[in-house]
Amino acid sequence: MDSLTLDKVYHAAYVLKSVARKTDLIHAAGLCPDCDLYLKTENLQVTGSFKVRGAYYKISQLTEEEKSKGVIASSAGNHAQGVALAAKENGIPCVICMPDGAPISKVEATKAYGAKVCLVKGAYDDAYDYACELQEKEGYTFIHPFNDPEVIAGQGTIGLEILDQLSDVEVVLVPVGGGGLISGVAYAIKKLHPECKVYGVQAAGSASMEQSLKQHEPITLDTAATFADGIAVKHPGDLTFELVSKYVDGVVTVTDDETACAILALMEKQKLVTEGAGAVAVAAAMFGKVDIRGKKTVCLLSGGNIDVNILSRVISRGLTIAGRNSTLTLQLEDKPGQLTDVSEIISRNGGNVVRVHYNQADPNLAITSCYLTLSIETRDGEQVEKIKKDLAASGFQLVSHT
Repeated sequence: MDSLTLDKVYHAAYVLKSVARKTDLIHAAGLCPDCDLYLKTENLQVTGSFKVRGAYYKISQLTEEEKSKGVIASSAGNHAQGVALAAKENGIPCVICMPDGAPISKVEATKAYGAKVCLVKGAYDDAYDYACELQEKEGYTFIHPFNDPEVIAGQGTIGLEILDQLSDVEVVLVPVGGGGLISGVAYAIKKLHPECKVYGVQAAGSASMEQSLKQHEPITLDTAATFADGIAVKHPGDLTFELVSKYVDGVVTVTDDETACAILALMEKQKLVTEGAGAVAVAAAMFGKVDIRGKKTVCLLSGGNIDVNILSRVISRGLTIAGRNSTLTLQLEDKPGQLTDVSEIISRNGGNVVRVHYNQADPNLAITSCYLTLSIETRDGEQVEKIKKDLAASGFQLVSHT
């Protein structure tokens, strides 16, 4: 911890001036009506995430001997692109070990920056172990994605920018994987504006830092189960654990469904595309994981590199969770006019039927009955409940609702 200083964070900001953008801080009034919410748009950063800050600063501080050996890193995708870009700019050979489940878009983007990519079976931590083996065998210089003071200092430049853009900020919500981002941001903010609260947000299926804080030591999860691949880390860094313990006010978790809702809300209301890891801070704000009522709050959107195939699934899930898409199955008497009556009730309530499936062959049904399954578009969950209530009042039997 002693090797991380505020001077080093300021030096990183100076080094990064010609490389990293000072990303906009956008007012987002519609996302959380109870607070004064702002978005720090690192999803619009060079390479599509904040990672270029720490990676570039770290590589800029290497000795000529370390550079001559070439660099190696492990990453789920965003750190990979930051290291690859920094290595290319400095004319250094680069090898990146990535988990085989990393989004194709991130793998291809990393290759496009000139890096050699090794896909490793498993999660980030498995890719890290393999990168350590290669580093030992080939003598590369290792660029750690989070457990390094220079990398943390680079990420801390975001904290300086937030304070410059909103000097009276009261709460900052930051995504957490291994802890490098929140360590740097919290360190910078607490040194300069100690009254500001800083909270970390993790995916519930990959909450290694949250669990480590509860047990007062870094722990290793058996699995890291979340579509937010950028924060799917089984074991936090030792250095980042110490910094988070000292400078962070708490770490909360959000589910993948809550994150999907946040991604959808950011797209619809702010016209911003984020990946899973990039949206968890907004999910925490939207679903009340931290008390931010009446406070000037910044949510850090850490990245926007989401695979388009995942994005389509996330949108579908988000629409379902928000009550915008629903599927109703009714058991009906198989006679003329039933579908017309059901459709009239849905239409009267402002719903839109987009798909109809009729089943009279189910062996559990009476000979004269059928199942009618309707996919409908609605405004929200409240509208769905009104439709269900009116259907029941008209004598229709609801079998299931998803």
